Amino acid sequence: MKKIVISALVLLTCLMVLSPLMAAQEKPKTEEGTKTEIRPTPLKVQVVFSEFEADKKVKSMPYTSIVTADAGRGQDYSKLRIGSRVPLYTGKENGLQYIDVGTNLDFRAERLEDGRFGLKIALERSWVQGDVEIPVNKAVGSQIAPSPGQFKEPVIGQYKTDVYLVVRDGQTVENTVATDPLSGRLLKIELTLSVAK
Repeated sequence: MKKIVISALVLLTCLMVLSPLMAAQEKPKTEEGTKTEIRPTPLKVQVVFSEFEADKKVKSMPYTSIVTADAGRGQDYSKLRIGSRVPLYTGKENGLQYIDVGTNLDFRAERLEDGRFGLKIALERSWVQGDVEIPVNKAVGSQIAPSPGQFKEPVIGQYKTDVYLVVRDGQTVENTVATDPLSGRLLKIELTLSVAK
């Protein structure tokens, strides 16, 4: 009887020691019983802003960024910021204020079925379209009348969009066509996605 109890204790101890090791070696399985392995996929995303006057292309501005699909705990988004700070006169003493003018691009990516990718994109572009002459007020007690055109304020054009696109590797999508109401220029935005090698 003593041998049976000792054998049972030894067997129980072995099971307690080996069961965590065996569980650690098992890999996660899907419902169908197959092993899953998610690999992060780096994607190269190119966005091209093109401007047209009638049928003539007058400007083309390409931007390229890398975003990772299925990054897990890592970074699954990408941000690109480029531009200038433009001064604006506020009318107060030492009243200059600076605003950002340029291009802001935000990307998020996910892998979909049959080799496609879902891209969530926020595009923002602003530019100086021209300027407006602002009359400068005469100082208190001054006999000199204000003269218009002594100071010019910039007119800022702006375009913003948020879009979700489903794209395959190597595909180019024209996702926006819009007309600037002030200049009449046509703005086209094309996006090309490719898996980074």
